[in-house]
Amino acid sequence: MEEDIFCQIVARKIPADIVFQDDQVTAFRDINPQAPVHIVVVPNRHIPDVSDLTPADAPLLGRLFAVANELARREGIASSGYRLVINHGRDAGQSVAHLHLHLLGGRAMAWPPG
Repeated sequence: MEEDIFCQIVARKIPADIVFQDDQVTAFRDINPQAPVHIVVVPNRHIPDVSDLTPADAPLLGRLFAVANELARREGIASSGYRLVINHGRDAGQSVAHLHLHLLGGRAMAWPPG
């Protein structure tokens, strides 16, 4: 397993405000929030980015989205709306080489982003 910051959070080697963890997925509050609710949802297994996914990862992707949806309900943003973001590569803003999904909400979002 790689030892990027998200792997270390999953393994609880460094502190984070973890809001959910099971055997497949860990979710924690972003340390630089871009919205009132900003939670990062990561697979526990190290996957560098979306280009490293295979068809066998489909159940894991479904789990990432299911956890994000449940967290949106828990955070009280499900009915007003929220944004789910996956960045791929430096130009898209991916700063950690570990697949992750951002759950953003609690305010109106503009379009286009970026």
